[in-house]
Amino acid sequence: MDNYRFILSGGGTGGHIYPAIAIANELKKRYPKAEFLFVGAKDKMEMEKVPQAGYKIEGLWISGLQRKLTLKNLMFPFKLISSLIRARSIVRRFRPDVAIGTGGFASGPLLKMAVGVGVPCVLQEQNSFAGITNKLLAGKAKVICVAYDGMEQFFPQEKIIKTGNPVRSDLVNLQVDRSEAIQFFGLNPSKKTVLIIGGSLGARRINQLIEKELGFFKKNGIQLLWQCGKLYHNDYKKYDSNRVKVKAFLNKMDYAYASADIIISRAGAGSVSELCLTGKPVVFIPSPNVAEDHQTKNANALVSKEAAILLKENELDEKFESTFLELMNSDHMQVSLGANIKKLALPKATEHIVDEIEKLLQ
Repeated sequence: MDNYRFILSGGGTGGHIYPAIAIANELKKRYPKAEFLFVGAKDKMEMEKVPQAGYKIEGLWISGLQRKLTLKNLMFPFKLISSLIRARSIVRRFRPDVAIGTGGFASGPLLKMAVGVGVPCVLQEQNSFAGITNKLLAGKAKVICVAYDGMEQFFPQEKIIKTGNPVRSDLVNLQVDRSEAIQFFGLNPSKKTVLIIGGSLGARRINQLIEKELGFFKKNGIQLLWQCGKLYHNDYKKYDSNRVKVKAFLNKMDYAYASADIIISRAGAGSVSELCLTGKPVVFIPSPNVAEDHQTKNANALVSKEAAILLKENELDEKFESTFLELMNSDHMQVSLGANIKKLALPKATEHIVDEIEKLLQ
């Protein structure tokens, strides 16, 4: 029998949506006749991204709690009750064999209702510091798939399986060679290349830093492949030249990684997992504006293994140039950071998560 029914929920950001889609794709490969249903938050990006990936999605009227007293917070109890009622009717109608949650607001009500009617649940936690939804659901889940060591501080140890985070399939076997990638972006093969990635929407503080340091990079003979994000492209496209390639978005990440000698990046869980596969030296500039300062904790998990460099936003003005030059001028440091980050890669994460789901089906 392979006509199983899988219900998945995760969203709010790409970091929760992408792993859910990757898990669904692997399940579909193993069970071509299976049925899938995603459940998301009505006004969030999963409502657009999931149908693009070819899956059905239903929306709940739910959002997170704001940190200050706002009208949204006063609405929260009503949204929660509405979402629980709707989630219960979705679960009863769809009758899933397994429910899978990858974090984000909507997965809370959905998995709570699924567990309530005896559906086995799998959680996937991307970050080194567990999100609030997954912490609340952990007691009832059958299995919790994680990407970092030390997660027993958040979850029952007997449920934890370290699988890693699902990453895009084109990045698992990076086959592109540097010269092909350099040519693809119209860069100079004899210059060192720095790749800057601030997430799909961009990162204002990283963009401000790069703009301020353009002269410094030029003086040191460095060329840039700068993904500034679609929100900021209009502000920075004027710097596009044969030495600075300014992109709203990079569609071919395998080429971008292959062209880079050094990478400057945010430290979202998905980016960190991808960067481990590349085996390149990375300078992380975590976003301080995310829940529970996840990104700093993700970056520190690598720094503690001498696998990356961490610069906080508030130390960029005083430390960026000296830290960057020390790395740029030391081949030994570049090689050692690249080798250490590569050791942390878990390229078969998606398969291992689906292996755990298969055990529940049996």
